[in-house]
Formats: sequence, C-alpha cells, structure tokens
Amino acid sequence: MSNRQTKTDVILIGAGIMSATLGTLLKELVPDWKITVFEKLPTSGEESSNEWNNAGTGHAALCELNYTTEKPDGSMDISKAVKVNEEFQVSMQFWSYLVKSKLIRNPQDFIMPLPHISFVQGAKDVTYLKKRFEAMSANPLFQGMEFSDDPAKLAEWMPLMMKERNSQEPIAATKVDSGTDVNFGALTRTLFAHLKSKNVAIQHNHQVDDIKRASDGSWELKVRNVSSGSVERHTAKFVFIGGGGGSLHLLQKSGIPEGKSIGGFPVSGLFMVCKNPEVVEQHHAKVYGKAKVGAPPMSVPHLDTRFIDNKKSLLFGPFAGFSPKFLKTGSMLDLVTSVKPHNLTTMLAAGAKNMALTKYLIKQVMLSKEERMEELREFIPNAKSQDWDLLVAGQRVQIIKDTAAGKGTLQFGTEVINAADGSIAALLGASPGASTAVSVMLEVINKCFPQQIKAWEPKLKEMIPSYGVSLLKKPEMIHEIHTTTSRTLGLSEDQPVERARRTVS
Repeated sequence: MSNRQTKTDVILIGAGIMSATLGTLLKELVPDWKITVFEKLPTSGEESSNEWNNAGTGHAALCELNYTTEKPDGSMDISKAVKVNEEFQVSMQFWSYLVKSKLIRNPQDFIMPLPHISFVQGAKDVTYLKKRFEAMSANPLFQGMEFSDDPAKLAEWMPLMMKERNSQEPIAATKVDSGTDVNFGALTRTLFAHLKSKNVAIQHNHQVDDIKRASDGSWELKVRNVSSGSVERHTAKFVFIGGGGGSLHLLQKSGIPEGKSIGGFPVSGLFMVCKNPEVVEQHHAKVYGKAKVGAPPMSVPHLDTRFIDNKKSLLFGPFAGFSPKFLKTGSMLDLVTSVKPHNLTTMLAAGAKNMALTKYLIKQVMLSKEERMEELREFIPNAKSQDWDLLVAGQRVQIIKDTAAGKGTLQFGTEVINAADGSIAALLGASPGASTAVSVMLEVINKCFPQQIKAWEPKLKEMIPSYGVSLLKKPEMIHEIHTTTSRTLGLSEDQPVERARRTVS
C-alpha cells in the first residue's frame, strides 16, 4: 500500500454530469481551489450520464405526463411540471453562459431542437390531456403548446405513429416546438475536458473504497487504482459524492447521521433501438405516453428521436428490468450490502408496501421480444420486429426513506443529502436528474458553502440571470431567457426541424 497522502480543497466522486456541473460551477466561482475527481471507469460520463443509458429528453416537463396529476376535484395540479421546467431553464442559462464564455465551443455537440409531444388513447385520457393542456397553456412557462384530437393534424405531427392506425379509439396529443434532445454523455465529456484544461486532476480507473472523518474535520478517502491495485490516501475539506447508484454505499461509509435510515431500490431500463434508417427518418419528435398502472414514473413509455454521434437514432422504451446492482458496472451484492441495521426496518416496510411494483418489474423482466414489440405497436402500428434491437440502458436507484407518508416510502426524484456542517454532500435518486443538474448543484453550493454564498452571488447571477428569482413571478423574464438561450445554444435559427435534420445528415 502506498502511504502517499494528497491534500486538496474539493474532491468529486464520480465523473458524471453532476460532478462535471459542480466542478465547472466551483471553478468559475473560485478559480484557485484545487479540485480532484475520482472515477472508477476508464472514461467520464459512462454510467447514468451516458447517452445510451439516459433518455436525454432535456426534461422540461413539456411532454412528461407523470409531472401533472388530476386532483380529486377534477382540477389539474401542474406544480411539479412548473418546478421541473424552471430548473431546466436554469440549466439552459448556465450552458448558454459556457457557450458565450467560449468554455463550450459547439452547443450542437450536445443539444438539438426537437418537438416534445404528449400522446394519449381512449376517451378518459383524451379528456385528461385536454384539461392538462388548458392548465399548462395558460401558464407563461408553457406558452406555444398546441392541442389536437384531429387525426389529420396528428398525422402532420407524428406521421410514423399515425400510419396504418386502424383503431376507432379517440386519440389526442399536445405539442411544444421548443423542446430539445440533450446528449448528456457528450456534455459531461465536454465539461471534463474544460476542467482538465483548468488543472483539475481527473483520475480515471480510481475507485473510492472508504471515506472517514479526520480529527481536523476534513475527510480522508482511501482510493484504489483499479489498474495497479495500489492504494492512496486523499484528504479534502469538501467532498461531493456524485457516483449515481454507487453514492449510497459511500454515504453510509461516511457515517454522517443524515445518511442513516435511507435505503435504495435499483431499477434497470431496457430500450428498443431502431436499426432501419428509413423508419428513423419518418419520426422527428419525443413522444411520451401514459405509464401503465403500477409502473414506476420512470417507466413512462416514449418514442424518442435522439442525436448521438451526429447521427439520428430512434429509441422506444423504457421497459423496466430488475438487477440487484446499483450501477451498470456494479456488483450483484450491491442491494444486499446496502441493508444496514439503521435502514433495515425502512427497507422491509418498503418491500411490504411495494408488492405491486415488484410484481410489475418481474413481469417486465419476463417479457419476450414479441411482447415488447406489441407495446411498441401502440405507438407505431406497423412496427416490424426485424427493424428493432434491444439495448440495456442505465441502472437507477430510487431512494427509500421514512417520510410523513409513512415508513419505507419509495421516493421518485433526486435528493441532496449533506452533513450539517456542509463538509460532505451526496446526490441520490433518479429522474429528472441530468436535466436539472445545474439547479441541484446550486442547492449543494447553497447548503454547503453558506458563508461564501453572499460573495459569490454576483458571479452566480452572471452565469444564471434568473438566479434567486422565481420565473413565474417575473413573466417578462421568461420570454427574454427563452429568446437568449435559444439563440446562444443555436436552437432558434430558421426552422428548428429542418436545421436539425441538415446538421445531422
């Protein structure tokens, strides 16, 4: 074992979109801080942030039906959609700042304009969608949303989905042209390349095996070089655990009381990928449907145009799967070893409460390719099996904790857990994740650096003009931000659809 001990100001664990975003924010705020990143894989952005492991929707709540719920009185609750949209606007502002500052050269490498569509079938869901449209289109954040239940209009919006559709069932859709497709893998790699140029030490093939408090209040990490097996000690005043599903184990090792009584439930995803370019060319949108009863929110079916490696792709899914691993490259023992005396009753309560979810996941795992094709045919009636392959996407770990709703409540969403003194923070959870990375990392900064935040405010406002402001309270700001971010990120010149097609072909 090497006794080499290295001191640094900030350690980021995991080279995904979260660490990339936090590292970039901190480098802009305090350029002279020494930052080190540890990633167990050979390259950055390979787990949950990778473009093939992530839906890349640019979650702005424009089309995801699980962000809006119908209340018992029949009115529509759009508060979650508003929150997610505001958070995505924050990401867009920060990315625009990076482009304007020449820290990102070509935004087309990671973001493309793409219509976002919500699609429903059956009279009950058509009524629901109409109500949702009325509530959302009246809100300044969602202006420009269109609704139609006219098959001819729907055939213009999504020709591939309307072709050979014989069902007599009513159908409807809403469309927002200002949606995007975001390649979070490419963005992550771009941000880390920038950080490297700013002397941030990015150590790939390095796994953090242990983390504990030193007597002076700093954190000591035991880091193993995966290639050579040698072990080093690294200390830092502040540690961020951004290792996706791997964060829970490290949070537990830190021993902070805030990390107790929290468990994790892994859900894996599978996508169908179209390998026929003629079919891919006929669809140009992200189309989200409604989740099946009993399905977790992350299993909302969607048919996505994606731009990966400057090529247009078409994906359908996700089909939920189950693996006890917490990362795609994790261990089969991850789930078992995450159960500790302090979270045992929480985990058992969650197991008892979520029998329906467990049954759903088992059923999903057992699906044959033809059964998956049948689900795809609800979207593309004439889909042919030979045109589609199955792809295993990333692992997500949902948080399980005791809440006002009771013991062992399964949480959908992301959550920052930090020590009371702000010296360590971890990000747990899943969707909408990457799309709201900037807001979530600003939350880390606010919670962990309260003494500095006042001095940092002018720079934060330069990077994110709406920082500290609720956009809904300043509707005039919404239009201005939409216009400037679209222009800077290259999303608004001539017709977005044509432009995107030209860029890719």
